[in-house]
Amino acid sequence: MSEHQAPHLVVLTGAGISAESGLKTFRDGDGLWENHRVEDVATPEAFDRDPESVLRFYDERREQTRQASPNAAHHALAELERAGFRVSVITQNIDDLHERAGSRDVLHLHGEILMARSSADPSLRYPVGRQGIRMGELCDKGSQLRPDVVWFGEPVPRYAQACDVVAEADFVLVVGTSLAVMPAAMLLDQAPIEAPCLLVDPQAEALAPRGVRAISQPASQGVPPLIEHWRHVGALWMPDWT
Repeated sequence: MSEHQAPHLVVLTGAGISAESGLKTFRDGDGLWENHRVEDVATPEAFDRDPESVLRFYDERREQTRQASPNAAHHALAELERAGFRVSVITQNIDDLHERAGSRDVLHLHGEILMARSSADPSLRYPVGRQGIRMGELCDKGSQLRPDVVWFGEPVPRYAQACDVVAEADFVLVVGTSLAVMPAAMLLDQAPIEAPCLLVDPQAEALAPRGVRAISQPASQGVPPLIEHWRHVGALWMPDWT
């Protein structure tokens, strides 16, 4: 048990949990993200080459995010927090579905689609309105705004913070991700040796690293009953029905 009185659940979520809310990513397997090559929309080079097209692409993704709704897995995690557990969510997703479900401690490892940031200074971040991000829209230092999304080839500035959170876990729950993308793939190595780890994913049996238990179900089916058990007993434990 950590120094905090409430049991501390650290949840690592990925594309699988958002996909059930209708948000697609290129990780579907065809190398495309909404029919666009990731090289054309998710790299610094793409933004340098054709910034208007990149901004338009993320405006469309932003509107999809606003129209999507949290699913049962998002709501279950928020319910556990409301029940008095300490729940820290580290997500690879750029949407705000965890927050809209009610989770209050959410770290976006790869950025947030509803935020813009300076092209010159990543620390300068701004909410994005309904109009999206336009060419000529500048930060306080005079540089063009861009999506607050970590693109391929860029550092992950929140990774060190994520490592610190995982290091304080009493239990690690991985949902809808294979943790195959670096550096997120190394996060499990930061968990205390005594902290159990459980993966919920339709392909969990094949994806689970050694020492990680598996529930081979979609997030919206596998997470709610698990959370309900934890709420009922008032503790985090490895279920015997995995």
